[in-house]
Amino acid sequence: MNTSSEDYHALLARHDAMRLRRRILAPSDTRPEPWRAKAPQAYDGTADQLLISDSLSLVSPLEELIAELYRLLFERHPYLRSLFPESMAFQQVHLVGIFRYLIGNLHHADEMIDVFEQLGRDHRKLGVRPAHFEAFEAALIEALRVRAGARWTSALEHAWLRMLRLAVTAMVRGADEAIAEPPSWEATVTSHELRTPDLAVLRVRPHQPYAFEAGQYASLESPLLEQAWRPYYLARAPHPDGELEFHVRARGAGGVSDALVHGTREGRVVRLSAPRGALALPDHTPSADLLLIASGTGWAPMKALLQRIDADRSRAHRVRLLLGLAAPEEEVSAEGMYDAAYLEAFRRGRPWLTVIAADATDARFAGAGLRALNGILAPRPGAAARQHAFLALAPEASTTEPARAVAERLVAAGVPAAHIHHETTGIVAVTETSASTTRTGLLSA
Repeated sequence: MNTSSEDYHALLARHDAMRLRRRILAPSDTRPEPWRAKAPQAYDGTADQLLISDSLSLVSPLEELIAELYRLLFERHPYLRSLFPESMAFQQVHLVGIFRYLIGNLHHADEMIDVFEQLGRDHRKLGVRPAHFEAFEAALIEALRVRAGARWTSALEHAWLRMLRLAVTAMVRGADEAIAEPPSWEATVTSHELRTPDLAVLRVRPHQPYAFEAGQYASLESPLLEQAWRPYYLARAPHPDGELEFHVRARGAGGVSDALVHGTREGRVVRLSAPRGALALPDHTPSADLLLIASGTGWAPMKALLQRIDADRSRAHRVRLLLGLAAPEEEVSAEGMYDAAYLEAFRRGRPWLTVIAADATDARFAGAGLRALNGILAPRPGAAARQHAFLALAPEASTTEPARAVAERLVAAGVPAAHIHHETTGIVAVTETSASTTRTGLLSA
């Protein structure tokens, strides 16, 4: 990280520490942030959704609108460029996805607010502050006017402003609620092992305590690509030695994954975001059958979950692990699955665990995986209702067997929808491969 960036983040850290101290000493001081005052107290987005959708052709394609927005933003505020990765290609695609998500979900404002509160918490690692959003808003409005020309109206502008401020207000609130949490953690790489030419298993040790649960993920930043972050599952349950494990597959696109696989060695320092995710074991399942379904590097959170289950045998779980394949050449080598030795050693002496592998000769997980799934779903009436399913299909498999299709199959077999756990990111965006999904934000990814 360059010196100016380090100075900026150090200044923000001191600013947050002062705010937290004031909150502790004077908890009654609840002065609103600027964006809170701008947002409506109650918002029915249906009317704005219809207005924006019907007039979207005036500013389309969105890709050109976003390009104009960033041109204006950096022209007016050159210092903001340092908050973004060197290549803006991923970020521009991310922002297109965000606007599509916003427009498509304005009629579900409460759900959308939850998504953007989480994004606000995640954005703290980037050094984003409310003043930056004000600059972003001004650039967006100017870009909309440029794109629409004489056909732009005051009613359209107000609709876009209400939509944007609803999202940004949620982000500011989420960031403010996370003020006691570090915006990011530095961690030293303690081990870097290539399991295949394009897949590495990394161990890192955070410099500060890092609390998380098995099944969660964290975003990583490589020092080779500042301000570019990508999410990866934590492949190890919390351990007294504090080391974390990640499984990273290079995508050949020159992004974060490639930097971590091919440009990272022991002793290098990476940055971590706060842990997030929906795959942690629920507390309310003292006795249940667990079905873990994974493909590719989706094995990583299942590895952590198995360690967590093994450490707490007070809960009588019967666990079945279904390992599916995106395509045989991606998942296996001459030696088998990239982490096969660990899995084989782990399942010895653990009768509660059954491992089912989809047929590696089948061309796609969609065929082999669903056939295996059909074979293990409980045939007895009511038995499926006692199961909890955890799904982690790797990005490289998502175009052939999305988690939603598997979830629908489980529901059809009688597994309650509330018992099916998988990441339901509200915003889909391309990262280093057209099949990847991640949450991202308004300013930077």
